[in-house]
Amino acid sequence: MNGFKVWMGASLAAMTVVGSGCGFQRPAPKHTDAPGYYQAQSTKIDYPDVETPLNTQLLSTRKPLTVLDENDIQFEYLTLQDAVRSALQTSKVMRDLGGLILRSPGAATSTYDVALQELDPRFGVAAALSEFDATVSSSTFFENNDKAINNQFAGGGTRQLVQDFLSVQSQIAKRSATGTQFTARTVMEYDANNAPGNFFGSAFTTMAELQARHPLLRGGGNEFLRIAGPGNVPGVMTGVVLARINTDVSLAQFEGSVRDFVSNVENAYWDLYFAYRDLDSKVAARNTALQTWNAINALYQTSRVGGEAEKEAQAREQYYRLQDQVQNALSGRLADQTQTNNGSAGGTFRGIGGVMTAERRLRLIMGLPINDGKLFRPADEPIEAKVVFDWDSSLVEALQRRPELRRQKWIIKRREKELIASKNFLLPQLDLAGRYRFRGFGKDLLDQGQDIGQFDNAVEDMFDGNFQESQVGLEFSYPLGARRASAATQYAEMQLCRDRILLAEQEREVVHQLSNAVSEMNRAYAVMETNEDRRIAAVEQLDAVRAAFEADKASLDLLLRTQQAFLDAELNYYRSLCEYTLAIRNVHYEKGSLLDYNEIYLTEDLWPMKAYQDAQERERLKVPLNWLDDKIDREEPVTYGEYQQNIPEADGRAIYTEPVPSGNREAPYDDVPRPQPEQAGFMQRFGDEEEYEVSDAAEMPAEAGDEAPQDFGAPIEQTVYTESDESSPVMLLDDEEPELPVAE
Repeated sequence: MNGFKVWMGASLAAMTVVGSGCGFQRPAPKHTDAPGYYQAQSTKIDYPDVETPLNTQLLSTRKPLTVLDENDIQFEYLTLQDAVRSALQTSKVMRDLGGLILRSPGAATSTYDVALQELDPRFGVAAALSEFDATVSSSTFFENNDKAINNQFAGGGTRQLVQDFLSVQSQIAKRSATGTQFTARTVMEYDANNAPGNFFGSAFTTMAELQARHPLLRGGGNEFLRIAGPGNVPGVMTGVVLARINTDVSLAQFEGSVRDFVSNVENAYWDLYFAYRDLDSKVAARNTALQTWNAINALYQTSRVGGEAEKEAQAREQYYRLQDQVQNALSGRLADQTQTNNGSAGGTFRGIGGVMTAERRLRLIMGLPINDGKLFRPADEPIEAKVVFDWDSSLVEALQRRPELRRQKWIIKRREKELIASKNFLLPQLDLAGRYRFRGFGKDLLDQGQDIGQFDNAVEDMFDGNFQESQVGLEFSYPLGARRASAATQYAEMQLCRDRILLAEQEREVVHQLSNAVSEMNRAYAVMETNEDRRIAAVEQLDAVRAAFEADKASLDLLLRTQQAFLDAELNYYRSLCEYTLAIRNVHYEKGSLLDYNEIYLTEDLWPMKAYQDAQERERLKVPLNWLDDKIDREEPVTYGEYQQNIPEADGRAIYTEPVPSGNREAPYDDVPRPQPEQAGFMQRFGDEEEYEVSDAAEMPAEAGDEAPQDFGAPIEQTVYTESDESSPVMLLDDEEPELPVAE
């Protein structure tokens, strides 16, 4: 009873220690009576203390160019080929144009994905092959036994057995490709006890044996093991064939991601091209409206016929309306632009415009600094020639080369292999097993120099081969009903049927998308020709109406409407050019030849090695995230600080300023000075020297300033009206277009 009490006390003490060790201890807060303590604690946000490379390039990003910048902007011409090359060279992640990397980073594709699939410790190729690795194992156990035995014969002549027992076992096991399990094992046992019937008071027993087990029905065969692996559970398959198919699926997904990435580079490039054309056209229209306003204003100032107040206001409104369009065309608005899967798989052209926004978007997907004080300008022109695709060859190519279809076909191949392996589980378990053993017995383990006869030492006795044992037999087992194996087989059959149906629907969708792409290409070409004829007609109409207006045979309202019609025709022409170019690209996208179209070729290399080397290099360059601190707090490895949400200016992270009202905005409308025409020549330099190059049916001036007659008024000084200092306008731009640098 006393021993039982001691054991209970020790057990309770152990439970107390374990319970206290597993509890979550929080230090007692200090000054808990302070007001707002619990509110402050509940609004703290912990930030993880992780180590990441210091990106000095992002920290040195320059201020973005905006529509309010007055400094000269430098241009750099960029070809589409250079844009694609830069994007591929700088991309470890297949960037998108919709912010997916922030919303769902796990869904983004990177250059590590194929290597991760290859190195997956559960379903990768290396994991599947590891099941056939040779395994070395060893065990050593010592026992001290002191027990009473009811049967004297079972205790070797004693009813109170005292024994010291040592067992040492080592083995190497290897599974072959056909499923045979080979095992080579050595066993050494030491037994010392007080049994009076023992030959020796202590003795050694040694054994060396070879064992083999081969499945004859279930779980056997080279094909089954390559598919399902050595596991013997229905529905759980980790064979090397399936592992390799998983890698092929990942390769098809990677190719599709690269294709979408290149497609988005083209989308951003042609968006920028149209943004420049949109800006050029609106600058030219704005300058024409400015010259018209100059002419009407000159008549208005001298109270001559044609310079009535309503006409001057109408011309002025036309100018400011176009000036508003110029400012928006230069800066752009944050709206969804052309990107993959926005109506068509490759991307439907949006034509929203905005040079600066579109240029930053192109820099983002190219992997270049977002802002560097320069503006890229596309050097390539859209396609104008008629392109014809052979429908039959395009159809066959699409059904063969689309990565989505190839991915689904790999999945079907995986389902077929799984069905073959699942049928094997319906067979009974019948294994052929064999074992051959050499035994040895002796007073000592090794020769001690004492010749006591046959059992001098156990090792020598084992090698003499006096005691040999063998065993051969069959083992049979079979679950009655085989419900799990039957369910796994039916499940594999239904999975195969489902994936085949999905492939058929995917092929229908590919044919549908290819049909739309070819139809869209032809539509875009027809519309482009129509808009070119419309543009020529708009030029002739503008020249005729302008001449009639100068001869007092046309009204000002007709002239302004004609100018607007010319702007619409100009923009529609360039929009149709971009639509046609992207429509040709989309045909290549739908038939799976977009990478060839851009001269991009993928090769399968040693994915794990390359990815591992790259990861090692990044790990070597890692620095703490809180690089601004001289010391790193290692006492709290999970967090590096707390963000005080309820303190607006804590740590200088949030600064609130009150808006300063403008004095001029509070003045009555009649007191606000009205800008004069000579103060309104904004952003002249964004005109394009070649923007009026059309067919031979009509000729247009090369400079926007040459559109209006020279006698419409005095030369216009290019200044900008400022609200803060009305008396000293700031010189902004010259009449001359700057010389743009040529791309290297």
